[in-house]
Amino acid sequence: MNEKSVALKSISIGDKVKVKRLLASGGIRRRLQDIGVIEGTEIECLHKSPSGDPIAYMIRGAVMALRSEESSQIIVEGCEDYVG
Repeated sequence: MNEKSVALKSISIGDKVKVKRLLASGGIRRRLQDIGVIEGTEIECLHKSPSGDPIAYMIRGAVMALRSEESSQIIVEGCEDYVG
């Protein structure tokens, strides 16, 4: 994964990224913030369902499933300190 900013839904299994910003508003934004998705949070893609939606992510030590609608609103960039 390179250092450019992309939507969270576009990363591959095993990629580890940091949240750069949230595009979501209203209830979705609040839900994402409540589960710890804020600027600087590290997220790792763990598993994609056969249909590609939802996708399981490791967020702050917990596995969370996010739908494309939500993960497309999270802009991320690669982690420099991740080796994997």
